[in-house]
Amino acid sequence: MPPRSRCYHRFFFTFVALMFAVADGMRFEVNSGQGKCISEEIKANAMTVGKYSIVNPNEGHPLPDDYRITVKVTSPHGNNYHNGHHVSSGNFAFTATESGDYSTCFYVYDRKPPRALIIEFDWTTGVAATDWISVAKKGQLDAMQVELKKLYHTVISIQEEMFYLREREQEMQKLNRSTNSKMVTLGYLSLLICLSVAGLQFWHLKTYFERKKLV
Repeated sequence: MPPRSRCYHRFFFTFVALMFAVADGMRFEVNSGQGKCISEEIKANAMTVGKYSIVNPNEGHPLPDDYRITVKVTSPHGNNYHNGHHVSSGNFAFTATESGDYSTCFYVYDRKPPRALIIEFDWTTGVAATDWISVAKKGQLDAMQVELKKLYHTVISIQEEMFYLREREQEMQKLNRSTNSKMVTLGYLSLLICLSVAGLQFWHLKTYFERKKLV
């Protein structure tokens, strides 16, 4: 498939995801003394919001005091954006300063006997992370104006995503060309080494036979 066609296909799927996807939370288990990391690809200057909490195994009763976790959010270059120590719930919000995979890691303290904690996590980025209720109140907008504003920001997000995908594709093509060039160089180097070894073996055998007066 040509590069331009691949880009348009990615753009189409991105458009569908942004228009029809609903931001749902996720639930997962983390055993005592272990951790679990979730990654999300975020573009630079994009807003992202996350909310997490430990699911209470006994509804209607207070959460046990030892149901605590540590949560860390890091950027692709290892910069910390959120640190939650010995917490049962929390949230974070920030604007990404660099593009790439951001990671949210959950660590459960070691307990005896071991057990698994169920964590509920909701992570949204871009248009979905905007608090439209606050926007409507601040701008004194009605429902129709809010929907139009949502649509406008969705279109802008799609355009930025398309440009981002093009940049990523160009980077991948550059990486492929660089890798192919290195492989060709390595191939010629391997061939030169093989010919050199063969020449040394021939010279050694010739010298050996001459010394033994076999030739």
